[in-house]
Amino acid sequence: MRTTISKHSKYRQIALRKGRALIYLTTAVALSLASAAAFADDPDAVSMAYAQRLAIGVCGTCHGPHGNSQQPKFPRLAGQSANYLAAQLKAFRGQTRGDPDALGYMWGMASQLDDSTIDALAKYYSSQKPESAGSRDSAAVARGREIYLHGIESEGVPACASCHGPDAHGLRDFPRLAGQHGQYVLKQLGSFQSNMRNVAVMHGVAQNLRTAEMESVAAFLEGQP
Repeated sequence: MRTTISKHSKYRQIALRKGRALIYLTTAVALSLASAAAFADDPDAVSMAYAQRLAIGVCGTCHGPHGNSQQPKFPRLAGQSANYLAAQLKAFRGQTRGDPDALGYMWGMASQLDDSTIDALAKYYSSQKPESAGSRDSAAVARGREIYLHGIESEGVPACASCHGPDAHGLRDFPRLAGQHGQYVLKQLGSFQSNMRNVAVMHGVAQNLRTAEMESVAAFLEGQP
């Protein structure tokens, strides 16, 4: 009798985890479909010229002149979704994105940007060609690939590919992760897990990931073209 109850309890826990994973994915899709198009009109030539000067002369200090940052602390922006970039810059400007580097760097950097400049910067970076960080053949990368493509069913962790695409190039308004610095990915997963970066969908995904699993996902993504 005790064994039967134990089995029922185990199955109930697995069902709950699967249910949570489905909720996370459904919420993510709903958020994506509900988001307004950020670029009803393309930025004009003057805005684009100003954004390019800003990107190369100011933003390039950390992110590289064409968005291919060589410093693992700062994210690569080349080839990133324009809608995602615009949304993040507006979150920095509005001081609603709260991870440590947002407070330390981006709140101040974005505070004086108007919407047209933000849209032009987003378009500039989205049109740049991303560089590959190169692949690393290791057990961590193999484990990271498995988690990214299939999730961890027993822990209710959905596949990252469901929202970010099987090639990690991003889907809809979900960001590109391919080629991103592993150190940066790991730091952001930690911020999602602790809710320092308050995004309900990503907190749900990250909360059941162990550090070694997050490191594996980060290592896998860093090597993707």
